[in-house]
Amino acid sequence: MELRLIHFYPDLMGLYGSYANVSVLKRSLEGLGNTVIVETVLPGQEAALEGADFLYMGAGTERSQLAALADFTRYGSTVCALAGEGTAMLFAGTAMELLGKTITDASGKEHPGIALADFTAVQGTRRIVGDVYGKTDLYPQAVVGFINKCAVISGVKTPLLTSLGLGFGNEAALGAEGFHWKNVFASELTGPILVKNPRMLDAVIAAIYQHRNTPLPQERPTDSWAESGYAITEEQLRLRCQGNRK
Repeated sequence: MELRLIHFYPDLMGLYGSYANVSVLKRSLEGLGNTVIVETVLPGQEAALEGADFLYMGAGTERSQLAALADFTRYGSTVCALAGEGTAMLFAGTAMELLGKTITDASGKEHPGIALADFTAVQGTRRIVGDVYGKTDLYPQAVVGFINKCAVISGVKTPLLTSLGLGFGNEAALGAEGFHWKNVFASELTGPILVKNPRMLDAVIAAIYQHRNTPLPQERPTDSWAESGYAITEEQLRLRCQGNRK
């Protein structure tokens, strides 16, 4: 298959190695025998989203986030329609907040999001920083990552991580984190999330194939470095969780 990946604002929203989510996805899809085209979208640039196989935006500072939002709103109705049709997409880090109804910045000013979901984000002056270890309904293995945000996100009905053993979720310590609906994946976890979590990468790939109504190949290449890195991180964070419960 020839697959189109759309990467929004790689310069504005590129903190914490966010570009690597697209890089690892592209490499994995090519390893399955696909031809993969990555199209970047810059502020003010026109982009044809219809027919895309995957949409992506990564993490940025709160200032960069609002600059991205100012441009991204013109794609809002199209992104919502594609999400409803089952197009795969990932919004990582602070990009997740753009999917909600509103973002209230630290000064108290409210900015409309694209309203793909009903949640709201309220940013404060205190940063929420730390490792995260959680569970998802997508697969049995734990999800690992790192949070660096200043927003409390309220009103998420279908979180990506249903519970945390370590870290801060959408609106509380050890609470649910992220957002998941159909083939929309969103999380404030950075690191980047698809590199640190091979099973999450598998879930995104499965969503792309599902939308194409194409069965996944039975034999798939394995990235031993990614698997090893995940195993080490998962073990250390799990031990910290166990230590916290004592």
